[in-house]
Amino acid sequence: MGKGLFADELAASAYDIPYERLYEEGFRGIIYDIDNTLVLPDAPADDRAYGLVEKLKKIGFSIITVSNNKGPRVSSFAEAVRVPYVPKAAKPSRRGYLKAMEIMGTTPAATLVIGDQIYTDIWGGNRAGAYTILTSPFTDKEEIQIILKRIIEKPVLWLYRMTHHEN
Repeated sequence: MGKGLFADELAASAYDIPYERLYEEGFRGIIYDIDNTLVLPDAPADDRAYGLVEKLKKIGFSIITVSNNKGPRVSSFAEAVRVPYVPKAAKPSRRGYLKAMEIMGTTPAATLVIGDQIYTDIWGGNRAGAYTILTSPFTDKEEIQIILKRIIEKPVLWLYRMTHHEN
């Protein structure tokens, strides 16, 4: 039985992850969700996102964005921070994640998936065999379908915290 809906780690934000430790542990590729993971929903790339990507490239990571959004949203962000991208990924399907790993030249065992949604980012990353990190969303001002997903995510987060004895 796989990890299912449970992330390997929780993080307050994509900006608070110990990337140096993860690189030392052998991870070489990072697949990011964009909205509510790196920036506010529909926001353009900002200095913080650009700085993080540059820092990670210097460490030695390959980086890509994988999103269920359409091409223009994903391409404008990814091109601004100078990383490849996979739009319309149909997360939690494995397809977009496997395509991203192929582009980066990484294996599932050497790839991190970082995102803010359990039923797309984490479940999809787990299905693809990657190491998953769930971040807290930046805002709760989201489209109704995301708000509904957040409601059904609450029991999963509670169970995760109970079984992983988080402080």
